Amino acid sequence: MLRPARDGDAQDLFGLIALCFADYPGCYVDPHDDLPDLVSPAGAYGADGCGFWVIEDDNGRVGACIALDYPEPGIAELHRLYVRPDLRRRGLAARLVAHAETHARHHGATAMLAWSDTRFTSAHRLYVRLGYSQGAEARALADISHSREYRFDKAL
Repeated sequence: MLRPARDGDAQDLFGLIALCFADYPGCYVDPHDDLPDLVSPAGAYGADGCGFWVIEDDNGRVGACIALDYPEPGIAELHRLYVRPDLRRRGLAARLVAHAETHARHHGATAMLAWSDTRFTSAHRLYVRLGYSQGAEARALADISHSREYRFDKAL
């Protein structure tokens, strides 16, 4: 079931991201410094037009998520696209991206962007398959995992 994230989902979201990061050596979950938006996910993306959505599994646990905000007028940005390993290859990520894109269009966005860790090659293939263009440059983050990210863009 696709629904808006609630602040009570925080623990499930931390667990989801920890499971996803476990697939990549050197990726760590630091809820205090790197993931502050997950402490209160509903509040963190509560501004007008923004959103944070989850898909629950059959047991009511968060199995996938995505968030959306607007770094500048007309430009929407995807965040926190994660799918639990046991739920992958079912179209959940594409469903979440489509939901976020529709929501962004409805709120006046004409373009979408996403940043993805350079190690997340499966996510890169998904973005390209969904019509996003990958930029050549990578930005470095000052996080516990020493992440570098590629930018992906799509006109809406």
